Amino acid sequence: MTADLIDLGSESRNAGSFVTFLDQICARFELDHAAYAGTNPVSGGVHGYVNYPDAWKRHYSENGLHRIDPTLLVASRSIAPVDWSRLDHTEGFEKTFRDARDFGITNRGLTIPVRGPYGDIGMLSVTRDCSVEEWEKLSRQILPDLQSVAVHVHDTVMRSDVLSRALRYPALSTREREILQWIAAGKSQQDVGDILGISHRTVEVHLRSGREKLYALTTPQAVGRAIMLGLIYPL
Repeated sequence: MTADLIDLGSESRNAGSFVTFLDQICARFELDHAAYAGTNPVSGGVHGYVNYPDAWKRHYSENGLHRIDPTLLVASRSIAPVDWSRLDHTEGFEKTFRDARDFGITNRGLTIPVRGPYGDIGMLSVTRDCSVEEWEKLSRQILPDLQSVAVHVHDTVMRSDVLSRALRYPALSTREREILQWIAAGKSQQDVGDILGISHRTVEVHLRSGREKLYALTTPQAVGRAIMLGLIYPL
């Protein structure tokens, strides 16, 4: 998993229909929360929809928990559904779910991976705050239907315009775009640092990150690609 995490729910006005569908899944199967996460087959970045509370979404994103979340990391390498009870001794489990508990998120859940024909991977995760016995009974009952639902969700997301845009356009940060824009205007790294009030080394860190996201070997190549994609503008 890379550092990129794209909340598709914030990328389109129509994205609410996907979140509504997750709500419907929860209502149908007596679940608390549901989440879809997919991996970009090119960059390995993570994108998805969730119906978790907004506070947990912000905390999860701001702290980069997708980098250590075993419900994603283990499931992305599996072809079979992963019950979270199998993960309590894996790296990242304690940190992820210790934080989750603070936001009312339980560690009773499972993740169903779906593999597509182009190297794409989708994962449908569901949770229910209940006893171990109740969860074992419920998960056995709903798993066959949830596997079909997971395939449907993944295929629908892969066909959506919002995902096409997310996969096509790298998620450059505001600072990365700003620096590339100044470089496109003919400014040196030292000039950019002076203009933005940051060090030359910080400028280089952002440029390196921008090059990686744009799959560019050089800064001029990154500038050219950013212009081509409409992320910055020629001057």
